[in-house]
Amino acid sequence: MAEKIVINTSPIIAFEKMRALDIVSRLPLTFVCPIEVKNEILAGTAKGLTVAFPSWIQILPLSKPLSPLILASLDAGEAAVIELALERKISTVCMDETKGRRAALASGLQIVGSLGLIGKAKTLGLISSVRPFIEKAQSGGIFYDAKLVENFIKSLGE
Repeated sequence: MAEKIVINTSPIIAFEKMRALDIVSRLPLTFVCPIEVKNEILAGTAKGLTVAFPSWIQILPLSKPLSPLILASLDAGEAAVIELALERKISTVCMDETKGRRAALASGLQIVGSLGLIGKAKTLGLISSVRPFIEKAQSGGIFYDAKLVENFIKSLGE
Protein backbone atom coordinates (compact mmCIF):
# COMPACT_ATOMS: atom_id res chain seq x y z
CA MET A 1 0.00 0.00 0.00
CA ALA A 2 1.32 3.44 -0.95
CA GLU A 3 2.36 5.88 1.74
CA LYS A 4 -0.28 8.53 2.45
CA ILE A 5 0.58 12.20 2.31
CA VAL A 6 -1.68 15.15 3.17
CA ILE A 7 -1.34 17.87 0.54
CA ASN A 8 -2.03 21.58 0.90
CA THR A 9 -3.30 24.08 -1.65
CA SER A 10 -0.08 25.80 -2.72
CA PRO A 11 1.71 22.65 -3.97
CA ILE A 12 -1.35 21.78 -6.07
CA ILE A 13 -1.19 25.26 -7.59
CA ALA A 14 2.57 24.93 -8.13
CA PHE A 15 2.11 21.57 -9.88
CA GLU A 16 -0.55 23.11 -12.13
CA LYS A 17 1.81 25.97 -13.03
CA MET A 18 4.55 23.39 -13.73
CA ARG A 19 2.08 21.38 -15.82
CA ALA A 20 3.09 18.45 -13.62
CA LEU A 21 -0.16 17.30 -12.02
CA ASP A 22 -0.15 14.12 -14.11
CA ILE A 23 3.46 13.41 -13.17
CA VAL A 24 2.82 13.89 -9.45
CA SER A 25 -0.25 11.63 -9.65
CA ARG A 26 2.09 8.80 -10.77
CA LEU A 27 4.27 8.99 -7.66
CA PRO A 28 3.93 5.95 -5.38
CA LEU A 29 1.96 7.99 -2.85
CA THR A 30 -1.69 8.26 -1.89
CA PHE A 31 -2.62 11.93 -1.75
CA VAL A 32 -5.32 13.07 0.65
CA CYS A 33 -6.53 16.46 1.81
CA PRO A 34 -9.22 18.03 3.97
CA ILE A 35 -12.23 19.74 2.37
CA GLU A 36 -10.68 23.12 3.22
CA VAL A 37 -7.99 22.55 0.59
CA LYS A 38 -10.54 21.67 -2.09
CA ASN A 39 -12.56 24.75 -1.11
CA GLU A 40 -9.47 26.98 -1.50
CA ILE A 41 -8.87 25.55 -4.99
CA LEU A 42 -12.52 26.07 -5.94
CA ALA A 43 -12.45 29.64 -4.58
CA GLY A 44 -9.40 30.36 -6.74
CA THR A 45 -11.10 28.85 -9.78
CA ALA A 46 -14.10 31.10 -9.16
CA LYS A 47 -11.72 34.08 -9.21
CA GLY A 48 -10.28 33.06 -12.57
CA LEU A 49 -7.31 30.89 -11.60
CA THR A 50 -6.82 27.98 -13.96
CA VAL A 51 -6.31 25.30 -11.32
CA ALA A 52 -8.83 22.49 -11.16
CA PHE A 53 -9.02 20.15 -8.21
CA PRO A 54 -7.24 16.89 -9.16
CA SER A 55 -9.44 13.80 -9.10
CA TRP A 56 -6.61 11.65 -7.72
CA ILE A 57 -6.60 13.49 -4.38
CA GLN A 58 -8.92 11.88 -1.85
CA ILE A 59 -10.85 14.21 0.44
CA LEU A 60 -11.01 13.10 4.06
CA PRO A 61 -13.13 14.80 6.73
CA LEU A 62 -11.83 16.20 9.98
CA SER A 63 -13.41 14.72 13.09
CA LYS A 64 -14.04 18.16 14.62
CA PRO A 65 -14.02 21.81 13.52
CA LEU A 66 -10.71 23.68 13.50
CA SER A 67 -9.98 25.62 16.64
CA PRO A 68 -10.05 29.42 16.47
CA LEU A 69 -6.60 29.39 18.08
CA ILE A 70 -4.95 27.60 15.16
CA LEU A 71 -6.91 29.70 12.66
CA ALA A 72 -5.46 32.83 14.27
CA SER A 73 -2.00 31.89 13.02
CA LEU A 74 -2.60 29.73 9.92
CA ASP A 75 -5.03 29.82 7.04
CA ALA A 76 -7.78 27.22 7.01
CA GLY A 77 -6.05 24.98 4.48
CA GLU A 78 -2.75 24.79 6.35
CA ALA A 79 -4.48 24.29 9.69
CA ALA A 80 -6.73 21.55 8.31
CA VAL A 81 -3.82 19.75 6.59
CA ILE A 82 -1.91 19.59 9.88
CA GLU A 83 -4.99 18.56 11.85
CA LEU A 84 -5.92 15.85 9.34
CA ALA A 85 -2.39 14.43 9.40
CA LEU A 86 -2.43 14.31 13.20
CA GLU A 87 -5.94 12.80 13.38
CA ARG A 88 -5.25 10.12 10.79
CA LYS A 89 -1.68 9.46 11.97
CA ILE A 90 -0.28 10.38 8.56
CA SER A 91 3.33 11.33 9.15
CA THR A 92 4.00 13.53 6.10
CA VAL A 93 2.43 16.72 4.78
CA CYS A 94 3.14 18.51 1.51
CA MET A 95 3.18 22.26 1.95
CA ASP A 96 5.28 25.16 0.78
CA GLU A 97 4.38 28.08 3.08
CA THR A 98 6.92 28.87 5.79
CA LYS A 99 4.36 29.42 8.58
CA GLY A 100 2.58 26.18 7.81
CA ARG A 101 5.84 24.24 7.58
CA ARG A 102 6.94 25.57 10.98
CA ALA A 103 3.62 24.60 12.55
CA ALA A 104 3.78 21.13 10.97
CA LEU A 105 7.33 20.60 12.25
CA ALA A 106 6.29 21.78 15.72
CA SER A 107 3.50 19.20 15.56
CA GLY A 108 6.00 16.42 14.87
CA LEU A 109 5.16 15.99 11.19
CA GLN A 110 7.55 15.42 8.30
CA ILE A 111 7.37 17.93 5.48
CA VAL A 112 7.93 17.78 1.77
CA GLY A 113 7.26 20.65 -0.60
CA SER A 114 6.40 20.88 -4.25
CA LEU A 115 10.09 20.85 -5.15
CA GLY A 116 10.66 17.71 -3.09
CA LEU A 117 7.94 15.85 -4.95
CA ILE A 118 9.25 16.98 -8.35
CA GLY A 119 12.68 15.79 -7.19
CA LYS A 120 11.16 12.43 -6.26
CA ALA A 121 9.65 12.23 -9.75
CA LYS A 122 13.13 12.70 -11.20
CA THR A 123 14.76 10.11 -8.95
CA LEU A 124 12.05 7.61 -9.94
CA GLY A 125 12.65 8.31 -13.64
CA LEU A 126 9.28 9.94 -14.30
CA ILE A 127 11.04 13.08 -15.59
CA SER A 128 14.57 13.66 -16.83
CA SER A 129 15.11 17.16 -15.43
CA VAL A 130 13.51 19.32 -12.74
CA ARG A 131 14.74 22.64 -14.13
CA PRO A 132 12.01 23.10 -16.79
CA PHE A 133 9.31 22.43 -14.20
CA ILE A 134 10.77 24.94 -11.77
CA GLU A 135 11.06 27.52 -14.54
CA LYS A 136 7.40 27.00 -15.55
CA ALA A 137 6.32 27.44 -11.93
CA GLN A 138 8.37 30.60 -11.55
CA SER A 139 7.10 32.09 -14.81
CA GLY A 140 3.59 31.30 -13.56
CA GLY A 141 4.13 33.38 -10.42
CA ILE A 142 5.35 30.77 -7.95
CA PHE A 143 8.21 32.05 -5.79
CA TYR A 144 11.08 29.83 -4.73
CA ASP A 145 14.17 31.19 -3.02
CA ALA A 146 16.98 31.39 -5.60
CA LYS A 147 19.56 29.74 -3.32
CA LEU A 148 17.11 26.93 -2.49
CA VAL A 149 16.50 26.29 -6.20
CA GLU A 150 20.22 26.35 -6.99
CA ASN A 151 21.05 23.87 -4.20
CA PHE A 152 18.07 21.67 -5.07
CA ILE A 153 19.02 21.43 -8.75
CA LYS A 154 22.66 20.70 -7.85
CA SER A 155 21.59 17.98 -5.40
CA LEU A 156 19.86 16.21 -8.29
CA GLY A 157 22.96 16.38 -10.48
CA GLU A 158 21.71 18.99 -12.92
